Amino acid sequence: MGEFSRVHRFHEAGEDANIYNVENYGTPEYSLFTSKKVFTLHHHIDITDADGNIMYQSRSKVISLHDKTDVFKISGEPVAHIERKIFTLHERHFVTMADGTEFELSNELFHLIKDITNIEGLGWQIRGNILGLNFELTDADDNIIAVFGQKILSIHDKYCVDIYRREYEEIVVAILVALQHMIRDRSSAGSSGGGGTSGSNGG
Repeated sequence: MGEFSRVHRFHEAGEDANIYNVENYGTPEYSLFTSKKVFTLHHHIDITDADGNIMYQSRSKVISLHDKTDVFKISGEPVAHIERKIFTLHERHFVTMADGTEFELSNELFHLIKDITNIEGLGWQIRGNILGLNFELTDADDNIIAVFGQKILSIHDKYCVDIYRREYEEIVVAILVALQHMIRDRSSAGSSGGGGTSGSNGG
């Protein structure tokens, strides 16, 4: 069973969704899971279904000022391209979907408990708990689209995402990848004395 926790929402493949999520939003349509491969020349993330089948992959160049990332279906069909904008007060990642849809993730800094990331171009928002390592994705009418959870103390930076709106799956996957990059960047800034904070332990 998924752990009953108002703070940590992560669950492994094969486990039920977190009970708190179910009580508040109902049973998700399905869940996807990520595991970042460590110690490779490229940042590589596999995104699997509950049975462990790889559904999507993301690949990023390690040495890249703009942290350029591409997301593909396992068939090789492109899903999204993600780039980080540098030299800005806000953390920003630009996403271009394969169908031409464009949006930005812009993090509102200086929130002590809740992180708020606006998804400009869609009108969506991510409300995150950097202590609990969970994030809720809502649409412009505040309806739940997905809930992201990160595993605590995981060297592989594992995440799960409970999806409530199947029609937005590819956008949710792109947002999940961008979110992992934002958390990793903040963790790196914090560990290097940049003043950032993150509950992520990297990987």
